[in-house]
Amino acid sequence: MGPPPPPAPSAPARGPVRLLSSVAPAVALAAALVCGAGPAAQANPFVRGAPPPPLQGKPFASTPYAESQKLLFGLDKLGKIRPCPSTNPGCVSTNPMGSSSSFASPLLIPESSAGDKAVISLRQAIEKTQQNVSFKVDEDTPYGHYMEVEMDGGVGRDVMEFLVKKDAGVVAYRCLATKVTFVYPFTTAVGDSKGQKQRIAAISQELGWYAPDIQSSMDPN
Repeated sequence: MGPPPPPAPSAPARGPVRLLSSVAPAVALAAALVCGAGPAAQANPFVRGAPPPPLQGKPFASTPYAESQKLLFGLDKLGKIRPCPSTNPGCVSTNPMGSSSSFASPLLIPESSAGDKAVISLRQAIEKTQQNVSFKVDEDTPYGHYMEVEMDGGVGRDVMEFLVKKDAGVVAYRCLATKVTFVYPFTTAVGDSKGQKQRIAAISQELGWYAPDIQSSMDPN
């Protein structure tokens, strides 16, 4: 009689294995969220710092008030002073592309102030006639010497831009308020450009330079 057959191998315990396999994905996700590592954290839209999902449908229509907050400064792509925004009635500009009420003729540089002297004289006149002046940009460009200047306005700060064209003997400019008043529920801005014309008139008078259509603004009445 031969030796007894070896005992049959016992069946593996599957209960704990099923438990671990069901817990593993949750543990992996929790680790990824806490540590910020791995593709799961990068793809999860709820991870802090992830960009918000894109808006669906059409965007909200822009309002005149919202447009009045989007002020662009500096020369345009053609190297010119920009026109007045349609939503900013407290503005004057030598660029005729804006409304006719906001258009103003450039300052004429006399021969006695030609060349670099014009830039120096204009800078001094601005500092003398305006309050709390800050020169944000003051530089030569291929189109002339450009200045962007901030000063106290009626409400908040106002901005004046100048382009001194030494060869042509003229100064193009734009003056505008950075804050525009709207009266609810109307969507039309309140104000006019009289204050900005008087500002330019004061600078012109200090310089002794001629500006054809702002001479009447020198009269405070």
